[in-house]
Amino acid sequence: MPRLRYGLAALAVFAVEVLIALFVRDAVVRPYVGDVLAVVLVYLGLRAVTPLKVMPAAMLALAIAVMVELGQLFHLLDALGLTHDRLARVVLGGVFDIKDLACYGVGAACLLVGERRWT
Repeated sequence: MPRLRYGLAALAVFAVEVLIALFVRDAVVRPYVGDVLAVVLVYLGLRAVTPLKVMPAAMLALAIAVMVELGQLFHLLDALGLTHDRLARVVLGGVFDIKDLACYGVGAACLLVGERRWT
């Protein structure tokens, strides 16, 4: 049953991320809150489909986010020939920003605090 709750929470966070991507055009929520939530979304997805415990899932979610950001730094989309693929650009992003790494750290910290509170 816990995995179902994580799965439902992942769907809810995904819906929020989609709403942010489609309707928010500002200087705070879209670039920063969206990145914080991205780590939370990956974490919730991992907890829904794997037996990983809190800390390993949080560290893996953070590592995935950092690897995606580093992929942007090293122009991974170009190397894979996916520069013009809209889905790839949405999932992997296109522009490296060091501030995104801080957002991912905040997201990981928030999910750890949340886990401590609700378990």
